[in-house]
Amino acid sequence: MLKLLSVYDSATTWLARQDWFLPTLARLVFAAVLAAYFFNSGRTKLGDGFSGLWTPSAGAYVQILPKTFEAAGYDASALGLFHHAVVLGGTFAEFLLPFLILLGLFTRIAAVGMIGFVLLQSLTDIYGHGQMDALGRWFDRLPDSAILDQRALWVLLLATLVVKGAGPISLDRAWLGRRGARL
Repeated sequence: MLKLLSVYDSATTWLARQDWFLPTLARLVFAAVLAAYFFNSGRTKLGDGFSGLWTPSAGAYVQILPKTFEAAGYDASALGLFHHAVVLGGTFAEFLLPFLILLGLFTRIAAVGMIGFVLLQSLTDIYGHGQMDALGRWFDRLPDSAILDQRALWVLLLATLVVKGAGPISLDRAWLGRRGARL
């Protein structure tokens, strides 16, 4: 039994020293599971042509500000500058934050931003779109609710990047690490 405990202790000690593994795996899983989701979601919010970068589609307003857009008669021009800025900010965040995580650049900041984005997205889904059915419950036998179950795992993945950083294969390490050493 002591031999088994010794092997276990050696293995777990070795694993605990592998600082590269968890952040690298977190970024890989983010790339495989969530990056395309956010990029495609962002694409649905862009207007037509190059000017669509600055003039979001009606779908962007429906997705981000559902009740406000409905109250405006589904007319984006009836909304103010604040609403336009919120929709543009949300749209750009869906592109910029995942891109930064994929590059491993300003990863901790981008992951904090993504956590905030996921929380706002979830609140918009629940209150703005009335998706109480998708809320689900924790500690039940069903692990497939779209909001509490799935997004809790998303936030855990992103929290790993906040705590551990991007890992060794990242621009944070290659570029910012060198700059920090000189400062």
